[in-house]
Amino acid sequence: MLKRNSTVLILTAKYGNGHVQVAKTLENQCKKQGFNKVIVCNLYSESFPIFSEITQYLYLKSFSIGKQFYRIFYYGVDKMYNKRMINLYYKMGHKRLHKIITEEQPDIIINTFPMIVVPEYRRKTGKVIPTFNVLTDFCLHKIWVHEDIDKYYVATDYVKEKLISIGVHPTTIKVTGIPIRSQFEEYIDKNTLYEKYNLDPNKKTLLIMAGAHGVLKNVKELCESFISTEGIQTIVVCGNNNELKESLEPLADSCSDKIKVLGYVERVDELYRIASCMITKPGGITLSEATALSVPVILFKPVPGQEKENAIFFEENGAAIVVNQIEDIYEEVCKLLLDEERLNEMTRNIHSFHHNNSAELILNDVIKEASLIKNKKLMLGS
Repeated sequence: MLKRNSTVLILTAKYGNGHVQVAKTLENQCKKQGFNKVIVCNLYSESFPIFSEITQYLYLKSFSIGKQFYRIFYYGVDKMYNKRMINLYYKMGHKRLHKIITEEQPDIIINTFPMIVVPEYRRKTGKVIPTFNVLTDFCLHKIWVHEDIDKYYVATDYVKEKLISIGVHPTTIKVTGIPIRSQFEEYIDKNTLYEKYNLDPNKKTLLIMAGAHGVLKNVKELCESFISTEGIQTIVVCGNNNELKESLEPLADSCSDKIKVLGYVERVDELYRIASCMITKPGGITLSEATALSVPVILFKPVPGQEKENAIFFEENGAAIVVNQIEDIYEEVCKLLLDEERLNEMTRNIHSFHHNNSAELILNDVIKEASLIKNKKLMLGS
């Protein structure tokens, strides 16, 4: 087995918060299990800071004005996967990666973003460092796949079957779920949360995650519609969108028993626990958190790419409702909240995709696999 003084290198990228959040969760798990040296590296930002800032900006714009751009990028890269144009992506970060490996001598590399440069580094240098990919969505993009990845950790059997269908050996894939923050694994009495947020436990609670990238438009008009509906109370989380929060506060002040308006919420899991359903975007981490706490989701106008693929998977499995027109959201939410049987069925369906303690499962398996690889190297005299 690997010693606890081994060095773990976790590579990530800030295209959305999900990849970084998974990296942080795995870092915390490594420290919890006694690893003294854990390095988290945003490889592209450290290698090409200006280029990374521009591409991250374009990624965020893909949620509003740049949807067609992102559609071409996501599906186009998939189509040209084996062509020469992808070679540039293979090389990105090579110099910085070489420097980190030389200075830090990592015993394990974990990718929470598809860093093809890592297995390419092994192929070109012959230096074998056990390398593992933790996929952060409920769909598969081929850019995660490389013959020199030792093992893949995936959200569902569906993703596993997708990997197998393109030639990945079943023994190199483990269904673990996507790592989420430990607070989502805790038990908390709901009654204390209703009191904390001054909500009525006898009403249905709609949670609107409105702050992320300005995905949901006309939030104020939507909230006004729900205020006029009996039996529903609404929580709006604006995140760091202060302009939205300020625009909604007069509404909350005048109808405090109907709507709560919040900014950034550290313990957002508390709101998930008391939500009857949630309007959100279909990011892999958000959906994983919803599976943990059994919250049916309304997904508005998913962006082409992994979020659309996530949305399709959850809708096809009876765990989500996808709405493409803003004017349809009110009707769809009300229909769901008034249909107790359907709401309960969606609650069961979404929870069926949850895996307890994913980070621990992954790290335990990584340690085992890395030890086997290390022993094999020793036997071969390398």
